[in-house]
Amino acid sequence: MTRHYDFVLFDLLTALLDSWTVWNDVAGTEAQGRAWRAAYLKRTYACGAYRPYETLVREAAEDTGLSAAHADALDARWSELQPWDGVAEALASLRQTHRLGVVTNCSERLGHLAAERLGVPLDVVVTSERAGFYKPDPRPYQLALDELGATPSNTLFVAGSGFDLFGTQAVGMDTYWHNRVGLARPDGAPAALRESPTLDGLVALANRAA
Repeated sequence: MTRHYDFVLFDLLTALLDSWTVWNDVAGTEAQGRAWRAAYLKRTYACGAYRPYETLVREAAEDTGLSAAHADALDARWSELQPWDGVAEALASLRQTHRLGVVTNCSERLGHLAAERLGVPLDVVVTSERAGFYKPDPRPYQLALDELGATPSNTLFVAGSGFDLFGTQAVGMDTYWHNRVGLARPDGAPAALRESPTLDGLVALANRAA
């Protein structure tokens, strides 16, 4: 059988890892954690060209009434990130038939530390620091494609945030949105090929015939 997709790329910190629980725990409440996370996302999506990830996290904490100490605590607990339920099984299955990678809005240090939490070898890890730009700028996605020797037409992207939909549309990749935390689709964002709160349909979609 000829598959439609030979490569699968993932957002890391929301599509594969439950980074939200750690953010909320450090912040003290889910409401404060989500506000901090929203402020951080606003800064990353607005700045485009890379500024140090840790700086943006610290600034976002201060934007929402937290402190630099909260940002330092989040950094110290980065190794506590855990994959969502179903991630290990999906990656292990896909690893048998596809080449895999992640594209993450993160520093090199924290991006590779987070990728190690998956327990599955990846063919490429592209961070915003290495790409020089934050998603949804198309350049991080394109860098991952280039390093895999892939094309948009034979690559499926698994998004964690609706903002990824802007970037994947710009490079021409189909997108499965693993919307685990029930985020709203941003204004003007294109629809995903499929949106689901789980990864249950991912392996079948990635293996569909061309």
